[in-house]
Amino acid sequence: MTTVNAAAYDAATKDLDPPLAVVDLDAFDANADDLVRRGAGTPIRVASKSVRCRQLLERVLAKPGFRGVLCYSLPEALWLHRGGLCDDLVVAYPTVDHAALRALAADDAARAAITIMVDSADHLDVVDAALGPAHPEIRVALELDASWRPAPGLHVGTRRSPVFRPRSAHALASQIVRRRGFRLVGMMAYEGQIAGVPDGGRGPQSRLVRWMQRRSAEELARRRGAAVAAVRSVADLEFVNGGGTGSIESTGRDRSVTEIAAGSGLLGPGLFDDYTTFTPAPAALFALPVVRRPTGNIATVFAGGYIGSGPAHPSRLPTPVAPAGLSLLGVEGAGEVQTPVKGKAAAGLRPGDRVWFRHAKAGELAERFTTYHLVRGAQVVSSVPTYRGEDQSFG
Repeated sequence: MTTVNAAAYDAATKDLDPPLAVVDLDAFDANADDLVRRGAGTPIRVASKSVRCRQLLERVLAKPGFRGVLCYSLPEALWLHRGGLCDDLVVAYPTVDHAALRALAADDAARAAITIMVDSADHLDVVDAALGPAHPEIRVALELDASWRPAPGLHVGTRRSPVFRPRSAHALASQIVRRRGFRLVGMMAYEGQIAGVPDGGRGPQSRLVRWMQRRSAEELARRRGAAVAAVRSVADLEFVNGGGTGSIESTGRDRSVTEIAAGSGLLGPGLFDDYTTFTPAPAALFALPVVRRPTGNIATVFAGGYIGSGPAHPSRLPTPVAPAGLSLLGVEGAGEVQTPVKGKAAAGLRPGDRVWFRHAKAGELAERFTTYHLVRGAQVVSSVPTYRGEDQSFG
C-alpha cells in the first residue's frame, strides 16, 4: 500500500476548504529527476496531457534533460505558444480543427514552433480544405503504428496510425514531401502496450504481460528502425519521438529514437504503482471532506467520482490513501456527488474530517480542479491554476 504524508498536507492546507488538490513539489522534482535518469541521455519531451498546468510545465522544462512539449491538441499548442511556454511543440494527435489550423497559418512564429501529426494523406487534405491550396508551409510529423501484431488478426496496443510497415511509412513520407505547403520534420511511434500496461505482480497474467512486452519491444526496435531509415531517405527529420513513462528504458535502447515522451511519471498516479522498472512518488493528491456517517464503519465524503479514462475497470477508480486502510464500496464506487469509504479507519471519521485520494491517471485530475496547491513539507508554496483554472478546456 502506497503511503503519503497526509499529516503534512493537512497542516499545509488547514485554512483551505476541501475538495482541494495538491502537488508535492519534492515528489514532483524527484520524479522528474528519475525520468531523466531512466532516459540515460535521451531527451525527454514532456507530455502536457499528463500535467495540464502551465506552471508545472514551466518547472519541468527548466530542468536539464527535458526538451519540448508533446501537446494533445492544436488549440492547446497555440495557447501554450502564445503564453511563451515553449518554441518546440508537437501535437501528438491529428487535428481536423479548421479554426485552429487557420490560426496556425496566420502566425509565422507559431508555424515555426508547432508540428502537427499526420498518418494519412487525408490529414493533408483537411489542412488544404481549411487553408486553401496556396497556404504557407505547415510542419508535420508522421505517426507510425507501434502496436504488436504477432499473428494475422491479432493487434496488441492502441489503435492509432494505419501506417504499420516501413514501406507504408516511406510511401506516406513521399506523398508529404511532394505536397506543396507541407514540410515533414519528424516521426512518432507510441508503444502503448509497453508504456501503458503495468508489468508488476507474480501471477500468470503478469508473466504474460512481461513476455508480451519483451517480444513487442524487440519487434518494434527492428520495424521502427527500418521505418525511420525509409522516411529519412526522403526527408531530413529533426526528431523521432517514442515511448512513454512506462517504456523509457526499452525505448531509449532503440537507436532510431531521438527523444522520449513522458508526463504521467511526474505526478505518479495510481496506475503506475505496478511497474517493475520504476516507482514514481505520489505527487498529486486530492482531499475530500467527510459529510455523512451512514453506519458505524462507513464514512461518506463529498464528490469523488473522478474516474480515469480507458476501459471500465476498478483500476480506473480513485484510491483512498489516508487515513490508511480505507477502500471504496464495490456496489457504489466513486460517485459524482458522494463517495462512501469503509475500513477500520472509517469508524473514527466525523463530518468535516478529510480523506486523501489519488487519481488513477495523471492529467485528468486537472479537469476536476481549477487550482493546484503546490506544497513542500507542511507549507503551501503557491497556488497555481490548472488549464481549467485558466478557462481552458481542450478535450
